[in-house]
Amino acid sequence: MGDFLTGRVVAVTGAGRGIGRAVAKACADEGAEVVVNDHGVSVDGAEPRSEIAESVVQEITEAGGRVVAVADDISTMDGGQRVVDTALAHYGRLDGVVCAAGILRERMLFNMSEEEWDTVLATHLKGTFTVFRAAAAVMRAQRGGTLIGFTSGNHQGSVAQANYAAAKGGIISLVRSAALGLHKYGVTANAVAPVARTRMSANVPMELAEIGAPEDVAPLVVYLLSESARRQGVTGQVYTVAGPKIAVWAQPRELRSAYADGSWTPRQLADRLPGTVGQDPMPLLERLEEMSEAAARKDRPQA
Repeated sequence: MGDFLTGRVVAVTGAGRGIGRAVAKACADEGAEVVVNDHGVSVDGAEPRSEIAESVVQEITEAGGRVVAVADDISTMDGGQRVVDTALAHYGRLDGVVCAAGILRERMLFNMSEEEWDTVLATHLKGTFTVFRAAAAVMRAQRGGTLIGFTSGNHQGSVAQANYAAAKGGIISLVRSAALGLHKYGVTANAVAPVARTRMSANVPMELAEIGAPEDVAPLVVYLLSESARRQGVTGQVYTVAGPKIAVWAQPRELRSAYADGSWTPRQLADRLPGTVGQDPMPLLERLEEMSEAAARKDRPQA
């Protein structure tokens, strides 16, 4: 057992499997008291089972950690609140939340149903909001805490997962908003975009050159939850972890600008925009044909 998080209370959603499970165990191993949340659903969000969370509780308890399970659905306001209330009821405080719960509904945009859109947004984006919302009130009152959301490189866009990509982009904006709004209360907020072998990454058609295990992601999350990260002022950041690699994503900012003498006309824009403001090419667009061919072959190199 380590001591990097001794005295801290951390709640982790999606902690029954994959990255969430690795994070929950790592937090407990570093001395934190942990709330394990997992609704226990399959990859597509079906068949909830509470024993998924309970199994992680048993593992942590057998290793000497302090942990409690809550199997609520965090896509509801009541579910997010219960995760926070469970921490307060058992440990009297809450120092960090890690929102790793997620599902997939893969479908081309022109075929996607309202249910496929709503369910993915509810689990990823609203599920992060419900926990952040409840935790932020507690952390504001105690003048400190850490919020961690899980995003994905898919926030850049996705061929067949517009719902997932939109949710992950929303989480980044939510994290940045939390970092700005809660800064004066001593609360930090960051996002992690992992590349790791999980149930969800198994469905990616393209081979990922840089990919690790869920356990590779956990040390970064533990660090972000720590007093060291707070003292160093780490907030509003998006980090990628892929095996031994760690990277930080750029903040959104203007690249180039141009000005008209008065208002622009469409003809002026057609003549001047390409050579002045231009474009910022999409990194994935260049790989689109290769990705489409792999998807058509139903390649699953990470499976």
